[in-house]
Amino acid sequence: MTDLSQTPLAASDARGRVAELHAIREQVRRGPSERATEAQHSKGKLTARERIELLLDEGSFQEVEPLRRHRATGFGLEDRKPYTDGVVTGWGTVHGRTVFVYAHDFRIFGGALGEAHAQKIHKIMDMAIAAGAPLVSLNDGAGARIQEGVVALAGYGGIFQRNTRASGVIPQISVMLGPCAGGAAYSPALTDFVFMVRDTSQMFITGPDVVQAVTGAQVSQNGLGGADVHASTSGVAHFAYDDETACLEEVRYLLSLLPSNNRENPPRTECADPADRRGEVLYDLVPADGNRPYDMRAVIEEIVDDGEMLEVHERWATNIICALARMDGQVVGIVANQPQQLAGVLDIHASEKAARFVQMCDAFNIPILTLLDVPGFLPGVDQEHGGIIRHGAKLLYAYCNATVPRISLVLRKAYGGAYIVMDSQSIGADLTYAWPTNEIAVMGAEGAAGVIFRRQIAASDDPEATRAELVKEYRSELMHPYYAAERGLVDDVIDPAETRSVLIGALAMLRTKHADLPARKHGNPPQ
Repeated sequence: MTDLSQTPLAASDARGRVAELHAIREQVRRGPSERATEAQHSKGKLTARERIELLLDEGSFQEVEPLRRHRATGFGLEDRKPYTDGVVTGWGTVHGRTVFVYAHDFRIFGGALGEAHAQKIHKIMDMAIAAGAPLVSLNDGAGARIQEGVVALAGYGGIFQRNTRASGVIPQISVMLGPCAGGAAYSPALTDFVFMVRDTSQMFITGPDVVQAVTGAQVSQNGLGGADVHASTSGVAHFAYDDETACLEEVRYLLSLLPSNNRENPPRTECADPADRRGEVLYDLVPADGNRPYDMRAVIEEIVDDGEMLEVHERWATNIICALARMDGQVVGIVANQPQQLAGVLDIHASEKAARFVQMCDAFNIPILTLLDVPGFLPGVDQEHGGIIRHGAKLLYAYCNATVPRISLVLRKAYGGAYIVMDSQSIGADLTYAWPTNEIAVMGAEGAAGVIFRRQIAASDDPEATRAELVKEYRSELMHPYYAAERGLVDDVIDPAETRSVLIGALAMLRTKHADLPARKHGNPPQ
């Protein structure tokens, strides 16, 4: 194939020039060579344009600066000036709404970032912010273009600055479809959501060779920074998929749940699932015995529209669930303890996971529903030394700072500081409901009786019988289902079967909620 980027143009009339234009555009569309495309496909990866076609609505992509080329010299660069400079940028639509996108083209300089490459990304990011539309980055690049030196590093600085400026203004989604190493990994970390594909995408600050040289540990690229590692161990990736097609389809689904920017509400859809549908199955899903586990996902699926939800960080900090779903067509963010894992306690990772999710929902006008069944914070030396105080405070700060509609529902246990932190009425929940199986208290009855009646139990002729009697007394006096409601700490105790209709009614009432925070430059959240 003739490389028109290196060929002088000779046509003198308009038709000839137009023919040359179409020839150049065709070359841009096809990429550097068939061989390069085959090499990309042989790795199980799509090309940048194939990925964009899967992401955007058919025929909607409008490219920006497809004819851009670098101006660098030295190290052979003056002889290689391909169009696009290794990144495809532009906008299109997803479900009819405008979305901006940039996609690294690994076939050109390995997708490495140079000055022109970075300027194209800067421009599309600025356009997304100005237009108030989501930005999706399709990452498949080898880092900074070494031949261009520090100029390439400055290009990353411009991206990081724009990521930060756009934070909480427009949704930013990073899709990892190849390698992402060194400083380049910080851009995805600054965005709202990170998607990864197993086996073909990796993220790390220092690669396996450096790790081995410094620490002596041998590890593969996937073992160090693959999709499963970041989805289940580090928490860097929110979603992980087996192939690019499934990954990009889920990106489209996520975009359908998010507003275009922070000045809009999430898109609402028509709902065929009756708002007043009763959930009789909830009687059996949640055991009244607080020591028996159950799957909170089943509860969520029962109360949301058509049982559909998109769980965020599904495999990380699994003792808490964070999910986006719809109720009567309205998007809602759900935070829920998961009694199947660690009895649903809060720990360092769960606190961080939920705090970031609450902040995201608040930034993009998504009401927050909190489902409580929490026995407290996880005790232990590792947790205390790891900073559970400051990490738990992140979740507390996020809830207290949120101005979107906030509804909490206590299903069973809600003990101690964890009850307060999980959006209790005292920290600003707009409405708080409870099932008749709820136990809201400083701690469990057994522990409380052991503290309050310690001397009385010790002096008894039958300590165990005395303990049992006093536990029963404490539970009946302070832990009955209506204790909190009688004192105005719970707005109502509801029939579990009516949960869906009650929550939908509350969300409808709160739809026009308006709340202002005190004037300030920004808060100083716990780190």
